Amino acid sequence: MPLKVIQWSSGNVGRHAVAAVADRPDLKLVGMYVYGADKEGRDAGEIAGVGKLGVKATRDVERILKLKADVVIHAPLPSLVYGEDPDADVDTFCRLLASGKNVITTVGYLNPKVHGSKLVRRLESACRAGNSSFHSTGLNPGWMGDLLPLTMTALSSRIDEIHVLEISNFQHYPSPEIMFDMMGFGKTRAAFRRDAARYNHWLTSLFKESIQLVADGLGLRLDDIKATTRRVLAEQDLATAAGTVRAGTISGQHWEWAGVVGRRKLIRHETVWRMHETVAPDWPRGNHRVIVRGEPNMRLELRPDWIDGGLISTAMHAVNAIPYVCAAPPGIRTLLDLPWMTGRGRVAAGKPLRQRKSRP
Repeated sequence: MPLKVIQWSSGNVGRHAVAAVADRPDLKLVGMYVYGADKEGRDAGEIAGVGKLGVKATRDVERILKLKADVVIHAPLPSLVYGEDPDADVDTFCRLLASGKNVITTVGYLNPKVHGSKLVRRLESACRAGNSSFHSTGLNPGWMGDLLPLTMTALSSRIDEIHVLEISNFQHYPSPEIMFDMMGFGKTRAAFRRDAARYNHWLTSLFKESIQLVADGLGLRLDDIKATTRRVLAEQDLATAAGTVRAGTISGQHWEWAGVVGRRKLIRHETVWRMHETVAPDWPRGNHRVIVRGEPNMRLELRPDWIDGGLISTAMHAVNAIPYVCAAPPGIRTLLDLPWMTGRGRVAAGKPLRQRKSRP
């Protein structure tokens, strides 16, 4: 029998997840939770652009909790984007887990122990109540900055440093909600400090989880995980797909999270975000890079496509994890706890996979 799947949220990642579930004979979509009143009652397949699937979207959480399902793919924007309590996502996880559904999320909590024992106890208690498992995944964090470097270290006889570098130009990314409301671009420095505090805390927690996951995978005890950031202002108005970034507002962000032992940065994740190709010409450019320095030295470069490719990748890492999470023992299951996951059955040797139509 196919595993029964509920999709939580129908945004950019959720749409790709629904399309992927619809293509797999071992999975069956049985429910969809949506946030917008305009989507309630519509067919989930039509929302995702893949044709009717016979599943109606709902905004009724109680209806979702009562559904018989094996797993929920939880892929909204973080709750803080909607002005909710940042713990709202954890509340949702616990209700779903306690109702007997495994949960795979893409909003963080990749390594919940970073948030402290209280959170771990909440999640573990909900898992015990529902005989369910909790897993967090994604593209970065969730693959590029943690799973990929750990995989590379299987070739190492000595590791001096792990350095992950993400370089993204969002000039053509058409989401003002994410770029301006969530990430704080287009704000003055004062407005950024006032409005982005919760986002900064969430983002730092996210990458601290990733750094700690790499350290755990290497059996390395860190003394600290340090975060630093720099921001630059637009020198003139910048036209982007998300809207205009006005002169004098934030147009670039440069973050670094570093796992430190003594005074040495042993695990380093550097992120460079620009709202236009002309921003901060002195900051690193080029492809995303994963570098393992030691014996041997290794360097892997990835093309910086974080729009459609990044969204599809995030969704597929969640969908491809479903059989593994459903088969896992109850409890929190990080990337280190699950078997090696692959895109099993995804080779297009016969008919092409179902393609998403343009957004309705």
